Amino acid sequence: MEQYTVTGMSCAACSARVEKAVAKVPGVTACSVSLLTNSMGVEGSADPAAVIAAVEVAGYGAATKNGKQQDGKEGANGIAKNKEEELLKDRETPALKRRLIASLGFLVVLMYFSMGHMMWGWPVPKILAENHVAMGLLQMLLTIAVMIVNQKFFVSGFKGLWHLAPNMDTLVALGSGASFVYSTYALFAMTEAQLRGDMEQVMGYMHEFYFESAAMILALITVGKMLEARSKGKTTDALKGLMRLAPKHAVVLRNGTEETVSIEQVKKGDVFLVRPGENIPVDGIVLEGNSAVNEAALTGESIPADKKEGDLVSAATMNQSGFLKCEATRVGEDTTLSQIIQMVSDAAATKAPIAKVADKVSGVFVPIVMAVAAITVVVWLLAGQSVGFALARGIAVLVISCPCALGLATPVAIMVGNGMGAKHGILFKTAVSLEETGKTEIVALDKTGTITSGKPEVTDLLPADGVTEKELLQIAYALEQKSEHPLAHAIVQRAQEEGTVETVSVKEFQAVPGNGLTGIWEGVPLAGGNLNFIREQADVPVQIKQTAEAFAEEGKTPLFFTKEGKLAGVVAVADVIKEDSPQAIRELQNMGIHVVMLTGDNERTAKAIGKQAGVDEVIAGVLPEGKESTIRALKKNGKVAMVGDGINDAPALTRADIGMAIGAGTDVAIDAADVVLMKSRLSDVPAAIRLSRATLRNIHENLFWAFFYNVIGIPLAAGVWYPLFGWKLNPMFGAAAMSLSSFCVVMNALRLNLFHLEDARKDKKRNRHKRQRKEEELTMQKTMKIEGMMCGHCEATVKKTLEAIQGVEEAVVSHETGTAVVTLSGDVSSDILKEAVEAKDYQVLEIQ
Repeated sequence: MEQYTVTGMSCAACSARVEKAVAKVPGVTACSVSLLTNSMGVEGSADPAAVIAAVEVAGYGAATKNGKQQDGKEGANGIAKNKEEELLKDRETPALKRRLIASLGFLVVLMYFSMGHMMWGWPVPKILAENHVAMGLLQMLLTIAVMIVNQKFFVSGFKGLWHLAPNMDTLVALGSGASFVYSTYALFAMTEAQLRGDMEQVMGYMHEFYFESAAMILALITVGKMLEARSKGKTTDALKGLMRLAPKHAVVLRNGTEETVSIEQVKKGDVFLVRPGENIPVDGIVLEGNSAVNEAALTGESIPADKKEGDLVSAATMNQSGFLKCEATRVGEDTTLSQIIQMVSDAAATKAPIAKVADKVSGVFVPIVMAVAAITVVVWLLAGQSVGFALARGIAVLVISCPCALGLATPVAIMVGNGMGAKHGILFKTAVSLEETGKTEIVALDKTGTITSGKPEVTDLLPADGVTEKELLQIAYALEQKSEHPLAHAIVQRAQEEGTVETVSVKEFQAVPGNGLTGIWEGVPLAGGNLNFIREQADVPVQIKQTAEAFAEEGKTPLFFTKEGKLAGVVAVADVIKEDSPQAIRELQNMGIHVVMLTGDNERTAKAIGKQAGVDEVIAGVLPEGKESTIRALKKNGKVAMVGDGINDAPALTRADIGMAIGAGTDVAIDAADVVLMKSRLSDVPAAIRLSRATLRNIHENLFWAFFYNVIGIPLAAGVWYPLFGWKLNPMFGAAAMSLSSFCVVMNALRLNLFHLEDARKDKKRNRHKRQRKEEELTMQKTMKIEGMMCGHCEATVKKTLEAIQGVEEAVVSHETGTAVVTLSGDVSSDILKEAVEAKDYQVLEIQ
């Protein structure tokens, strides 16, 4: 996506106009304009010069994010070279503040002479008190001064009108301009009456002056604009906080000496040093040293992470204790911090689906308001009212209407919600993902690394009679220290943590594939492995065998060990469930979400883990392509979110409506996902859904207010209720209401900053009855292991055979892996599937 900065936009009608113009450029496949950040994201192969030209023809300014326009000069308004700085720099508030101060200075004097003297009899110089024409001229000159100070409204408004794209500034310019023109007409008419000596008519024309309204409208709209600009700045506080974390300097080793350089000078492969209390400048790998690093800036996790040689460190995290010597692996825009900033910035430049409703309305809003204002004036004139009365009603319609509230309703909430997520380690890549996450009905969870820690641990020590736990662990350590198996690593780590093991040297070490290990320690033979292997080495008591089977039922792997031909005991190893997983799954279920666990493990282990975690459904023995097809089947029953961390999860993450990647997972998984959970905690899944729902609720509130305000305000301004109740709206109050409307929308969005992502007390189940029906209808899958398939023709034969069976919805067949993943829409027995395949001369080895 190519990003641009757009200047000159004042309301949602402007952004809709720019989008429409750019969408017509050849090569543009998608365009999204953000009124909040004055940015535009364009996808496709279009030439940037053509895109910029289209924006300029529409009446606005544009430049690429590097600040270069098509003539190669720096972009409008001194666009910053750095994309993020340009995105967040507040240029509006200081300019609006200066305009407001100047406007109020002239307005106070104007109000003194117009209303103070006329209504309350405040003293004025005698030459003005007795000369009404001079009083009118003074008011006109003061009003002209206010109009010159706020000329931007007139330039932008009439420019939009010239391009047949009227905007909010057009409404303000027409309202203020009409008041000024009519007042000027009354002033000239007054001079003619004074020449005739008709003082009664002169006094009558004094009451036809609307100079103060023309000036007050401009001042009040400027107040609203300034409040809006200040509030909009607060919506990006989280992103600004991330940017302030970016280190400015680094200490690197050059030619054996320490040298402090700017962060831009650090290159991949450089060796840099970080002392206690310093921020880590770039992403890297620890070469020397041990320390505790506070990573809260990136993950939101307050507990420091221990770092040692070989561990990865990230830019903007703080080294709290030891001295670290590291090698730079990712610098500049490749660092984790830069990627987080990029994600949040890109999300601000995209649009949520719900924003399309407001965009459609905004595109026709201003022309409709102008038509309503014209009709209002005509109707009141036909009803016999004076020109001043009719014009006042028309002007009130123009200045009370607020397209800005519609345009800001969605983006401000999206920006605040995204910032809240980033602050808590939950990154939504686009506005679409932020909106859609809250609509999730089914969550599919990968097992390893998502529900579980992904690293096997020793869970139980079961020594045989006459053997202590310490002795059992010593025997297991002696054998496993030379093995590369993940289960061996778990035993070695446990032994090292216990600190009771001795350094041992095992001779004649031998690994027996699929069975176990053997070796000689101090002349004593040792053996370790599965039950079948150990039975050949020693007798296994029935009680220990039963306990080992119980371990297996719990999803643990029992490893048997012998010494001198006698059983020493059993060490149970398992990929343990993360502490927060069961609670996170309960929270999802309390939200009315169906939780499915997908895994490639065998069914017994998967069901044991699923039972401990408390999931609703377990689908085991699923290969990567099987995960993808499972997600496809689940999507027929509702909106699906897939949570995973490995390369094998990437297809499923892409296929799901919302893909969530555990932050500690692979880059492939993170790239494929829509949401990244930086803390690598499953509890962030319900937190992300909670935040999405709160954001969407806030958007609905904003849109309701924007529509409600205009529906109520426009008829009131037009004088619809005047014949019944005598209600009429002064144009000045209309301008004040317009100013406050956008301000209220932005302030409501800022309330999201007070939302507690982890508070599950207010969770509500959605579509409960619908969900229950869907849970009953959820499709099932079976994985068949087939022998005899040699080519694509074999695959096609098996696929056709299986899909011909009633109740089989789809069969994904692979001769390379020798599997067929069968998706069922009904109850189909394994025997029927087996008979059908074997009738085609293939052998079914197993069905899971």
